[in-house]
Amino acid sequence: MDRAQKAEFVASLKQTFSEVGVVVVTRNHGLTVAQSTQLRNKMRDAGAVYKVSKNKLAKIALDGTDYLSLGYMLTGPVGLATSIDPVAAAKVVVDFAKTNDKFEIVGGAMGATALDVEGVKALATLPSLDELRAKIVGLLVAPATKLTTITQAPAAQIARVLSAHAEKQAA
Repeated sequence: MDRAQKAEFVASLKQTFSEVGVVVVTRNHGLTVAQSTQLRNKMRDAGAVYKVSKNKLAKIALDGTDYLSLGYMLTGPVGLATSIDPVAAAKVVVDFAKTNDKFEIVGGAMGATALDVEGVKALATLPSLDELRAKIVGLLVAPATKLTTITQAPAAQIARVLSAHAEKQAA
């Protein structure tokens, strides 16, 4: 990587840090290409991104962002999982770590709040942004649904009474 590529990578990473809601730092000790591809695909499906970065370049990119507290975690072969939804990256990382012993969670951060391994695992148990939106929509729609059911019930009862009366007269 020449100097221009490094500068471009740092600028790209710095922009990523300014846009995301969470950064999870992981350590991968000997993941195969297939495993790395599987992890990246799961991240992409969840709306997250997984990048392997040189520690020095990542530390330079952290400067001036809310994620400056991650600097001490960047030692050894690390990867950075990021997502705009604070829960998405954490969920994928925790699920992948359960099935792969060569993949280790180091920690992470939500803005200026640093997270240890247990913090990342706790974050992964929360419902995602889409799940929360679905619950809110369900709560908003429920009263309207009940109201519709209640208003239709008298009309249905009248129709049954009229039908029974008609059957009675026909007989």
